[in-house]
Amino acid sequence: MPIVIFRSRLRADCDMAALEALGARMHELAVAMPGFIAYKEFAADDGESLTLVEFADDASLLAWRNHPEHVVGQRRGREEFMGWYQIEVCERQRRYAFSQDTGRTVG
Repeated sequence: MPIVIFRSRLRADCDMAALEALGARMHELAVAMPGFIAYKEFAADDGESLTLVEFADDASLLAWRNHPEHVVGQRRGREEFMGWYQIEVCERQRRYAFSQDTGRTVG
């Protein structure tokens, strides 16, 4: 299962309303994609953001990366919003989980 780690910092002149509208649309598209599993965003105190995106397989992730509206969103991100970003695509090697109801699970 591919996991995308997207780290970014916004430009000082970023139009936050436009970015939020674009982000909402990209999220709407992503969750409708076949193979989509999860999307989470986090913000650090120093201004860096971290987004984790999970897809079921490489083909699903590639379809998302190449979705025509997402391609336009990527271009707008570079031209209008991002001062810096880094994308890493990783494969999960193992998974552990814990909940009070089920205890620790592996898999």
